[in-house]
Amino acid sequence: MAQKIFLCSICNINSGTCNEDCKFCSQSVKYKADIERYKQKPIAEILEEAHRLEALGALGFCLVTAQKGLDDKTLDFVCNVASTLKREVPRLRLIACNGTATLEQLNELKQAGISAYNHNLETSRDFYPQVCTTHPWDERYETCENVNRSGLKLISGGIFGMGETQDDRLSMLYSLKELNPVSVPLNFYHHNSALPLNPNPLSVDESLGLITLAREILENADRIMIAGGREITFKERQHEIFKAGANSIVIGNYLTTAGREAHSDLMMLKDLGFEIAITPEDK
Repeated sequence: MAQKIFLCSICNINSGTCNEDCKFCSQSVKYKADIERYKQKPIAEILEEAHRLEALGALGFCLVTAQKGLDDKTLDFVCNVASTLKREVPRLRLIACNGTATLEQLNELKQAGISAYNHNLETSRDFYPQVCTTHPWDERYETCENVNRSGLKLISGGIFGMGETQDDRLSMLYSLKELNPVSVPLNFYHHNSALPLNPNPLSVDESLGLITLAREILENADRIMIAGGREITFKERQHEIFKAGANSIVIGNYLTTAGREAHSDLMMLKDLGFEIAITPEDK
């Protein structure tokens, strides 16, 4: 039986409005990166994206907002979007990624039709102050604990190539192991000239090794997902991520950067003999 690959998609429903100082993120207003910025994407546009990505085979559809965490206005907006999508595109598994969240807020999202919450640790506890000073790593970890308490599925991962050491990478992976996420998005830092970090120094071979390491440490995770930076990090060797241990990718565009043309990804999977997962229970 062919291995099944999970396709996830990202919808940036609020862009470039974050006041935090995360050095890896072009959505911070602090760095004035040349990106599209808006408060709320119209629901009609979100719905069009959902239908288009579902038709391409996406199973997960993640509603992302660019701010530190949920406030009442954002929570209402995400819940309204989720309720509409649940009704109009019922096959999609809805994911929310809205920063810091309390147990009560997560329960509201769950009632609106959200089935999973994505909140990445990003890096190790020790290295985090080098890339963000406006909120602590412990707050990120606590939100992940809240997700587990709420009964939502936890999606949590991080970013490689921001200047961290191998010990930092190991520390992050073992922290993730404590949280037991069902899906682990691995991002590879995509440099933007407006951001203060240096370009990602990792080679393709080093990056593939980190996927394998994550798969070994996070043996209970259903999915190791390769997300941001896949195209620029692995280039013509993208097919090797699956042999390294990945079984999920983001299809379509990312938050502020373009992904590979979707049909190229679908052709790659077909050529490798993979099938596309159609339910979360697929193996």
